[in-house]
Amino acid sequence: MILEHLDDLFDLASVRKAARLVVAWAHDAHTLGAVGEAMERGLVAPLLVGVPEAIREACEEAGVPAEKVRIIAVKDENEAAARAVQMVREGDGEMLMKGTVSTDRFMRAILNKEKGLVPPGGLLTHVSVLAPSSYHKLLIVGDVAIIPAPGLKEKKIILGHLIETAHMLGIERPRVAVVAATEQVLTSMEACTDAALLAKMAERGQIRGAVVDGPLALDVALDAESARIKKVNSPVAGEADCLLFPDIEAGNVFYKCYTKLLRGEVAAMLVGTTHPVILASRGDSTRTKSLSIALGVLRAQGLKA
Repeated sequence: MILEHLDDLFDLASVRKAARLVVAWAHDAHTLGAVGEAMERGLVAPLLVGVPEAIREACEEAGVPAEKVRIIAVKDENEAAARAVQMVREGDGEMLMKGTVSTDRFMRAILNKEKGLVPPGGLLTHVSVLAPSSYHKLLIVGDVAIIPAPGLKEKKIILGHLIETAHMLGIERPRVAVVAATEQVLTSMEACTDAALLAKMAERGQIRGAVVDGPLALDVALDAESARIKKVNSPVAGEADCLLFPDIEAGNVFYKCYTKLLRGEVAAMLVGTTHPVILASRGDSTRTKSLSIALGVLRAQGLKA
């Protein structure tokens, strides 16, 4: 099954057993509204970490029956983040989600070398799945949130996660555009030379499971007419399933233009971890958090397969 709409995530994720979802500092109705929806769909069995009274109040506000969730009592945010990560690490939970705990505390717990969720030598990064109304299919993009200036080694790892996510969504051989400001191979621009190297690595089988081309400017990657006018002959031009951005500035600006200016929907997760992690912003909608949970459930199922 190839997903055509973000709502398809719910159907694809509902095929198997509900995943045990641990939510750190689960005190806000937005997050619990998304958790409640996922629970109703049979996707997750929630374990809510925080102050019990605050969790029950948030459950009531969100319309989630508190008796149907498991509450793990802690005193403060630091303990909530550490306990939630510990539960996932030790197998009590299968995936992790950020509640209202601050991002720095949440990330410190995940990145803890002895007790965190990033394996030795691993690279924590971020993958988003978008559904632009003006494009003919879903787009998988990275990294827009974690790694400021990835080098060639990091880009190859991010590329691997994009390909893995595409496979998870039913795209057997995704087309990946390695994005730069131009489709010309300019040695003065690191984004261009890195893109050309990644494309060559894919051509020679060092990167498998996808068609990779670059450098490609964004218009060429997403618009076949632009590629025709510019005389760019590429199997990825106008048909990209995945976009690999050169740095966080390019990725984050693209992402925020899509979500804030165009009001586009998104599902997102951290990858490079031993278990799926949903790093939702406090400002994200319940809808975004619901879609992200479904994406995380799919990854959890894939890791168990």
